Amino acid sequence: MCKDIPKDATVIAWSVGFERGVVERLANTFPDLSEHLMAIHGNFVDLMRPFKSKYLRTPEMQDSASLKKVLPALLPEFRYSDLDVQDGSMAYDAFKSLPNSSPEEREQTLQSMRDYCRLDTFAMVRILRELENKLQRHVLSL
Repeated sequence: MCKDIPKDATVIAWSVGFERGVVERLANTFPDLSEHLMAIHGNFVDLMRPFKSKYLRTPEMQDSASLKKVLPALLPEFRYSDLDVQDGSMAYDAFKSLPNSSPEEREQTLQSMRDYCRLDTFAMVRILRELENKLQRHVLSL
């Protein structure tokens, strides 16, 4: 993480509180990287905020700011229901199962987790673009 994210980079995440907690635990676990990790910790921007604050909502979001509700509401062609790992709880359970898995099961589980993480990342990129487009249209209409 420290190799890929500079200390001064802005890091966009969904539900920043969770991500900051993970980075803080990493900083406590790896004291030699603590300074860098805590710099990252302070540079998070929460992409969930416009939805949690209800600045942007649609009936399809079912009054939820969850990425799993926002993504299909804004971009219905993308769904977590098509994946083997569909949410954070399933990802956590899959991760916990790895030590007791056969090599084949382990590879399948890791691929399922990569697919889930890939969609999470892609979802945030696409949602950010949607927000930028909506803001630009709003500003142009003023």
